[in-house]
Amino acid sequence: MDKQELQQAQQPIKQHYRQDPAAARLTLRASASLGDGVSCSVQTGQAMVSAGLHPATGGTGLLACSGDMLLQALAACAGVTLSAVATSLEIPIDSGTIEVAGDLDFSGTLGVNKNAPVGFTAIRLRFDLGTTATPEQIETLLRLTERYCVVFQTLVNPPLVQMSAKVASPSS
Repeated sequence: MDKQELQQAQQPIKQHYRQDPAAARLTLRASASLGDGVSCSVQTGQAMVSAGLHPATGGTGLLACSGDMLLQALAACAGVTLSAVATSLEIPIDSGTIEVAGDLDFSGTLGVNKNAPVGFTAIRLRFDLGTTATPEQIETLLRLTERYCVVFQTLVNPPLVQMSAKVASPSS
């Protein structure tokens, strides 16, 4: 996709959102079903993914780990966003990879150490780019990717997250 094709795809959407700001506010959804043992199946846009415990918490490593999936979502979102920004600004990117690493202390997750945090304590995102872009273009590319990447912004500016349960009586 080049700049013109991207603009053709996005311009009518942007105009619609300018005319009707409420139309830009959507609720994205995800659902999962509890599986056998300690597992859960999540429907993605392309396939069903079975998630389970990370090996550091007793898992076999045969099922996806939700922590890994969070990092993968960040890598995907950052990669798509960087590509869109580069296309829009006509910054030449010939190739690229995205590496995301996150630090966890599983003693908190397992309740072994009540003082250890549960969740990532640091996440690092790095792009390795094949490009002839100038340092100024790369700086702009990274700044705008950071600004417009939904997953990145959600992690650095966390939303209110609520949890609830609907309980049904088991059938006799």
